Amino acid sequence: MTTPSRPQQQQQQLMIIPKNSGNVSPSKEDKEEELSRSALAMFRAKEEEIERRKMEVREKVQAQMGKVEEATKRLADIRGELEALTDPMRKDIAVIRKKVDLLNKELKPLGLSCQKKEKEYREAVEAYNEKNREKAQLVGKLMELVTESERLRLNKLEDLSKNIKGLL
Repeated sequence: MTTPSRPQQQQQQLMIIPKNSGNVSPSKEDKEEELSRSALAMFRAKEEEIERRKMEVREKVQAQMGKVEEATKRLADIRGELEALTDPMRKDIAVIRKKVDLLNKELKPLGLSCQKKEKEYREAVEAYNEKNREKAQLVGKLMELVTESERLRLNKLEDLSKNIKGLL
């Protein structure tokens, strides 16, 4: 429904007035009728203007509602896709975390055992090295004693040899 623009409305009102101005002396009733027609025309024009604006606003609201509904649908789709992506990952992550936790429980006593055995190994290596040093010292002392003993025996043999030569 098209409504006349404001200039068209004013022309209609002016057209109403000249029709009745054909009488030189319009009667009081004619003037009142003319005024009521004019007022009625103005009222109708304003009603039509209000109706037109109401329709424009309604169309804008409908357009906005359409956009909002479309955006809501897109967001719902995106949310669904995100949930579909995160669910499998959460399950996989949970399974892997459980495995890691189980391995940590198994590793803890093994780690303690390993530390204990490493400590025992270091102590055994220290004891071994200490005994090797002690052995080396004793071998050195033995070599000195053997050397000294041989020297003393050689000296004794030389003395005995000199005594035998002296007897001869």
